[in-house]
Amino acid sequence: AAFFCGKGRTQRRSLHAALPLTAMAPSPPLPSTLSDQPTWFTPRKLLFIFCIVNMLNYLDRGTIASNGVNGAAANPTCSQKDASCFRGSGIQGDFGLSYFEDGVLASAFMVGLLVASPIFAQFAKTHNPFRLIGVGLSVWTIATACCGFSVNFWTIAISRMLVGVGEASFISLAAPFIVDHAPPDKKTAWLSIFYMCIPVGMALGYVYGGLVGGLLNWRVAFLVEAVMMLPFAVFGFVSLPVKLKDVAQVDADSATNGGSYSEDGLGGFKLFQQAKGLVEDLKTLFLNKVYATNVLGYVAFNFVLGAYSYWGPKAGYAIYSLENADFVFGVVTIVCGIIGTIAGGFVLDYLGATITNGFKLLSFATLIGGAACFISFMSKSLLFFIPLFSLGELFIFATQGPVNYLTLKSVPPVLRPLSMAASTVCIHVFGDVPSSPLVGALQDYTKNWRSTTLILTSIFFLASIIWFVGTLVPIEDETQLKGVITDDMDHTENSQQALLLAVE
Repeated sequence: AAFFCGKGRTQRRSLHAALPLTAMAPSPPLPSTLSDQPTWFTPRKLLFIFCIVNMLNYLDRGTIASNGVNGAAANPTCSQKDASCFRGSGIQGDFGLSYFEDGVLASAFMVGLLVASPIFAQFAKTHNPFRLIGVGLSVWTIATACCGFSVNFWTIAISRMLVGVGEASFISLAAPFIVDHAPPDKKTAWLSIFYMCIPVGMALGYVYGGLVGGLLNWRVAFLVEAVMMLPFAVFGFVSLPVKLKDVAQVDADSATNGGSYSEDGLGGFKLFQQAKGLVEDLKTLFLNKVYATNVLGYVAFNFVLGAYSYWGPKAGYAIYSLENADFVFGVVTIVCGIIGTIAGGFVLDYLGATITNGFKLLSFATLIGGAACFISFMSKSLLFFIPLFSLGELFIFATQGPVNYLTLKSVPPVLRPLSMAASTVCIHVFGDVPSSPLVGALQDYTKNWRSTTLILTSIFFLASIIWFVGTLVPIEDETQLKGVITDDMDHTENSQQALLLAVE
């Protein structure tokens, strides 16, 4: 009776035994059911909370990219005696930054994110992931407030690095929670709703930063962000934590009072074993051809998207003399981001959320979106630019749900937090971290924003080609992954059958 009532509690050993996983932690506990979760928990409530937090994360990225907060450099021909000469505005004007330094500032927070992401993913095996998210959001809140009190380039750069540390826990651990608790036939759709908050948050950041920076001061924008995130950081600590399936975890109290890692969890030998296990798990991930191809395409894609998100308003202002570039880019991104991101998830669910269909959708959407954006920047008229660029963004954002779905579902559940962390590290180290300063340096060289944006946009076609190659993954590889990409419910049923055989 206990077995049939506890449908989701059977341990899934068959999948883990079938694939070469490293035993970095004790055997995973039984997957949690709704009865094991805190009383406030429902999957929809969890999705709603994560969506708001994700939106605030990306509102911050849009804010620092907005003309109202980022500002403009001073006129280099100004003399000290000329009071009428433009002396700059926002962060770039106050701190006297070049375009290259400005681009470095946009990517500074990635340093903390890249270092902290795999650490948080590894800690998720021995600590409750929901508590780790609370720790990260607390760091994010403090660091964002520090941005508002910065006094020069280095102080704000260090603060942005710490913002990255705080964001790392959420980026690595939120998506596995959503995949675990979403309905089996709507997993991609739920992921798309979650990732829809990226363009919406960025767009709101453009508008918010333009208004607050223009009417008050760019420092106020960061301080208000910290206040908005504070309730979620506190909630992550005071609420009963939600449990993540299929990942070995012990609560902090358990670890302190004789848990599996209490005696020597921080000992040198244990740390060595964990580091060795991390290397083996990373090797397992990147020898997975589906996962590696998906991440490689995502790197090229994010190289363009990262530079777009930071330099877009400034390029639009320069090319088309858009006085309200923050508002225009914000509205276009909100509308296209919502429609495109949700549509991408529902289309993949409708076609069948398989590896091959995912790659086909990614390749097609990126090709059409990249072509529309390329033609839009070639156009001389603003009347042609806005509809063409909107069409391009519509297809570009349709990739957000499918690409992260493939990241999660091409690996076993126990590796999902690490798969997200490794993907995050790759798309930033080789994608948007170098893209912002490199595009800034390219603009310093060309002195022509149209040429710069056309060169940048052409990289979308490379991403489309890589994802098309993903459709050609040898059939034996996809067969090997067949047990991994099926729904969690199928795993549970298979485990139940195995347990019945063992009982018999």
